Amino acid sequence: MDAFLAFLTVFTQPELLLLVGLGTFAGVYVGAIPGLSVTMAVSILISFTFSWDVYPAISLMIGIFMGGVYGGSRTAILLNIPGAPSAIATALDGYPMAQRGEAGTAIGITTVMSFFGGFIGIGVLALAAPMVSEFALTFQPRDYMLLAVLGILLVGSLSSGSLVKGIFAGALGIAIGAVGRDPLTFTERFTFDLPIMQGGISFIAVMIGMFGVSEALMQLHHVDKTAVRQKISRIVPSFSTIRKHLPLSLQTSTIGVIIGALPGTGGDIAALMAYDHAKRVTKKPQYPFGKGAIEGLVAPETANNAAVGGAFIPMMTLGIPGDAVTAIMIGALFIHGLNPGPMLMIDQPDMFWFIVGALVMANVFMLIFGLTGIKLFTKIVEMPRAVLIPLIMLLSIVGAYAVNNAISDVYWMLGFGFFGYFMRHYGYPLGPVILGVILSRLLDDNWRRAIISEREDLGRFFHGIVTSPLSLVLFIAVILIFVSQTPFWARAKGKLFGDPAGKVKQ
Repeated sequence: MDAFLAFLTVFTQPELLLLVGLGTFAGVYVGAIPGLSVTMAVSILISFTFSWDVYPAISLMIGIFMGGVYGGSRTAILLNIPGAPSAIATALDGYPMAQRGEAGTAIGITTVMSFFGGFIGIGVLALAAPMVSEFALTFQPRDYMLLAVLGILLVGSLSSGSLVKGIFAGALGIAIGAVGRDPLTFTERFTFDLPIMQGGISFIAVMIGMFGVSEALMQLHHVDKTAVRQKISRIVPSFSTIRKHLPLSLQTSTIGVIIGALPGTGGDIAALMAYDHAKRVTKKPQYPFGKGAIEGLVAPETANNAAVGGAFIPMMTLGIPGDAVTAIMIGALFIHGLNPGPMLMIDQPDMFWFIVGALVMANVFMLIFGLTGIKLFTKIVEMPRAVLIPLIMLLSIVGAYAVNNAISDVYWMLGFGFFGYFMRHYGYPLGPVILGVILSRLLDDNWRRAIISEREDLGRFFHGIVTSPLSLVLFIAVILIFVSQTPFWARAKGKLFGDPAGKVKQ
């Protein structure tokens, strides 16, 4: 009964309800602006809420977290600039839908599916947190490394044309992610003795430049073209559309919860892996992936919001943050005299159930705020290009500068913007570059941790893989996914199943 009363706290106190709503509203619009991350917003909030009671402070932070993860999809769909890394996959199919005049439909689907994925994540947090947390703890460094390799194999999904160009783009992203000082030995890598490169290259600056500035430059080719009129007569997806995509959304929500519960990962990796899963299991999408497939919106949006609930699982049960935002929230709980971890669950279970209640309410507010203002937002893509292009450039510059308040990030952003423009012009996909930058550190760090823990003996390393059930499953998955992307598999599939789509990719 005490747990139930704690769960209802946020519903019965107008002040807390208002703070959750205010936080979610702010999160939706902070998340929509490239460069203004949820992590930054929550960290700034700590200084404002230092003297508050713990319930109001946590209510506001949870609202911003939930709203911010969703908000990144808005600019991804309307301007092809992901507001946050977790919306990168959303841009791949959302922006083509906006180009067809279906921006309202795309935003409606992302909102409803984000709401659905959010509830799956919260449900797992409430019902099975200790079990999922125990599973996440079994991941060794070699398992994280295999997970990163699995992610890198997504280049096949993110390359709509040539696989070879996709592999080149992914390798380029890994090299960009390795620039700077080695976190283990502090030696310089790919810096060419230039001070500007010693601190590494901001991932956000690369993302904004590649997607935002290159998009503005591409639009210069069509500056006289009339903007596509958006169809906004029906925003909320029909029940039949939701029912059709329910099985996929359940699968990708599960991916989101599991990835979200793994410390050091987050909604961006969850969304990309879910996108790859959708591409593999969807046989006949109405439009091809990368050209405006609805499944390409359903998968990443359910996964990245499910990852929010997943990130709270290790935080609440073990005191280990699932991502950067929950790391800050652990700090906030410490400030208020609480000690996140197993003892919190035993000594103060009311806090656990209060957070679950606040997450539920934030998810409801996200649905409400997500479905409002769409008509106004879709006007952005109906602007004349002479207005739209400077707006994209302005948003990109502000977003890149806001990452670290450093003008060097603006230079990087502009440089990668021009580079991305030429990549697009010659048919190189941008998604694998961003994927490589995201996974570079995860792969590098865990490979070296894994090999050091095995005394730098490759034999012991592979023995560990084949004797650990989890490592063995991940290793087999890596092999199968790799084989499925080879010309040999495409030919064999065509012969065995008579699949006309089984053409050799080059």
